[in-house]
Amino acid sequence: MLIIKSGLLNRYPEVCFGFSTKIGLNRKAPYYFNLSFSVGDYKDAVSENRKIFFRKLGLNEKTVATQKQVHGDGVQFVEEGTNCGESDAMITDKPNIGLAISSADCPAIFIYDMNKKIIAAVHSGWRGSQKKILLKVLLKLQQEYGCQPGNLAAYIAPSISQRNYEVGEEVASLFDEKYSVKRNSKFLLDLKQINADIMFSFGLKKNVQVSSLCTYEMKDLLHSFRRDGEKSGRAMGIISLRAAK
Repeated sequence: MLIIKSGLLNRYPEVCFGFSTKIGLNRKAPYYFNLSFSVGDYKDAVSENRKIFFRKLGLNEKTVATQKQVHGDGVQFVEEGTNCGESDAMITDKPNIGLAISSADCPAIFIYDMNKKIIAAVHSGWRGSQKKILLKVLLKLQQEYGCQPGNLAAYIAPSISQRNYEVGEEVASLFDEKYSVKRNSKFLLDLKQINADIMFSFGLKKNVQVSSLCTYEMKDLLHSFRRDGEKSGRAMGIISLRAAK
């Protein structure tokens, strides 16, 4: 099994993080090592995939919090490993609870407050980015939990790159024109930079890592809905806090 780590989040021994790839348990096309129950893959295979992936991160099915991602701006605080219903971001300060984000192109963003010992996980596709779900999470961390920007570390996991993310003018026009490049009658939108700039403007400077991996281009490594359509599997990124010894 191949799991992508974050060099930034790995600096903190109390944080565990991993982002899955297509590689695991010798799974074959079309879904490969898929962690979603909603794409047509065999349920038993997905259950086994999740079980093995969770255990690689020191977790299990009862300690990972999942959500039904709806491309909105819902944020919730979680205290146990369960399906939390509809939302696109989760926050917790509880140790040994994994916050899971499902992705097959959209930016998945993981945040850690090294002072308050709080973590957050955010799903921010173009709809979430337009609704500024990431900013909403950052403001909630600051206003409700006393987190300061200088104490936050954040990682944007592998997602689709601007050169491969084509949208119509109706979508591109929702964002500052600096984030899009016109190509024929379409536009190329930079979701990674939109979300990175939200964090930079909020006060996170050096403590932001943006993965250079493009889900669309890394055909042998990463799932991509834009590339593979309905037969695409889903990756999962999980962040958790280790209990103090």
